[in-house]
Amino acid sequence: MSFTPKPNPDIRVRDYKIGCIGAGMIMAECHLAAYAEAGFPVAAIASRTKSKAEEVAKRWDIPTVHDTPEDLLADSEIEILDIAYPPSLQPALIRAALAQPHIKGILAQKPLALSLEEARALRDEAKAAGKSLSVNQNMRFDQSMQVLKQLLDGGILGEPVFAQIDMHAIPHWQGFLADYDRLTLSNMSVHHLDALRFLFGDPSEVTSLTRTDPRTEFDHMDGIVVTTLRFPSGLMALSLEDVWSGPRQEGYEDDQHIHWRVECTKGVARGTIGWPTGQASTLEFASTDETGGKWQSPGWETMWFPHAFIGVMEQLQYAIHTGSTPALNVADNVRTMALVEAAYQSIEHGRTVRLDLSND
Repeated sequence: MSFTPKPNPDIRVRDYKIGCIGAGMIMAECHLAAYAEAGFPVAAIASRTKSKAEEVAKRWDIPTVHDTPEDLLADSEIEILDIAYPPSLQPALIRAALAQPHIKGILAQKPLALSLEEARALRDEAKAAGKSLSVNQNMRFDQSMQVLKQLLDGGILGEPVFAQIDMHAIPHWQGFLADYDRLTLSNMSVHHLDALRFLFGDPSEVTSLTRTDPRTEFDHMDGIVVTTLRFPSGLMALSLEDVWSGPRQEGYEDDQHIHWRVECTKGVARGTIGWPTGQASTLEFASTDETGGKWQSPGWETMWFPHAFIGVMEQLQYAIHTGSTPALNVADNVRTMALVEAAYQSIEHGRTVRLDLSND
């Protein structure tokens, strides 16, 4: 086999001091764990609760804890702002950071904002300010997604015909999501829909169905979601987010999982996303040309959480260093948000929606 997989990106730049806003699970367990492993310099942290920020700072040896996020934004040492905050509060932080001359780049969470219109406005404001605004679509740096992209781009599998991501797993819904009217599509499906865009480009049609999740106690419009996509090439793709996945009381044998499969004209790739079980993702593929139709299984020890977050921050640092556009740039993310919005429109109107990205 001549194909050499590269599951983890190179670290090309470690030069910029990072200021972190937020001290919850995603920051403490993913962002900061990844940055420590990669050697990215974290200079300061702040959160809504200073004591929580102090606890996280002590754990990760962060030298400065600011009283408020606003104080951190004013810290002239900070060159990259890393946000892990609720989407209703994130736009104000982004706008404040865009006004600070010492801040060269911003890493925002997904969803970027609560509406497509505000996401577009943030995109335009970042462009006008000349700042790099990147959105943390970290599933693109899951190791199986990276290797799958390499197989597709190398033509090893041929032309894509059918793809699916099949999730039966229970997310950790943050408490603030109870205040919003949208749930799974905006906060879980967005990973899968963005990954499908990463792999195959923009779809032309989207159809979504949903029902409520019996486990989620707060009111929500979209619980279990099934979305089908059609691409201009004819490729069809399915994204399923079964956030119920069956009862989970004591004694019930847990079978949570995420599987994916891509069928092409010269081969097939299939694998798992290891997040639900805390394991490394997997990939195996068979190609009529590359492997003689035999299955090959490249392996790695890194995982989506936390190691994918190394690639997310590295691509922003590299973009700032070279004056280039981040791989996870805000303009591209607006197109993912437009896809999510089209899926919600499909649910609301009970029909297939044509995806028009001409304005994005």
